Amino acid sequence: MIDPIDGTKSFITGMPLFGTLIALLDRGRPVLGVIDMPALNERWIGIGSKPTLFNNKPVATRSCKTLDAAVLYTTSPEGFSGPSAKAYSALAGSVQLRRFGGDCYIYGLLALGFVDLVLEAGLQPYDYLAIVPVIEGAGGRISDWQGNPLSLESDGRVLASGTPELHAQALAILARQ
Repeated sequence: MIDPIDGTKSFITGMPLFGTLIALLDRGRPVLGVIDMPALNERWIGIGSKPTLFNNKPVATRSCKTLDAAVLYTTSPEGFSGPSAKAYSALAGSVQLRRFGGDCYIYGLLALGFVDLVLEAGLQPYDYLAIVPVIEGAGGRISDWQGNPLSLESDGRVLASGTPELHAQALAILARQ
């Protein structure tokens, strides 16, 4: 599965935070993922159970284990409406710092250890399947908002976290909304 320009709005407005996403699926499960940021000359590659590589060097997520110390990113708070907006607000109110923008780049930042959580809604499979092996290979967790593995049938709500502990805490907040 290929998303040739993830971050179309960034691309058309001249912001260099657009990328190309490439996923290889085996029985519907992503086993290889590439985030390529051509304007920045940066690339993440996640393959199966191997460590994620960033420009050919292994990377790992940050070891943040509590929401009150976490950095949360989302592409835009405008991506949440109705119950999703309430869930986003609850999670965003529990973290140390919230930031916006970046599309697929924010997942790369999570794999590098700069970001602890990414929360999104309204995504398509081409937006998230390539991300799965990258996040998992860096030691993070990624799922839908119920904690289920992402697949072609997922509802487009994505939670990515640097640690299992943080993922569990974020899922608990999302479940209460």
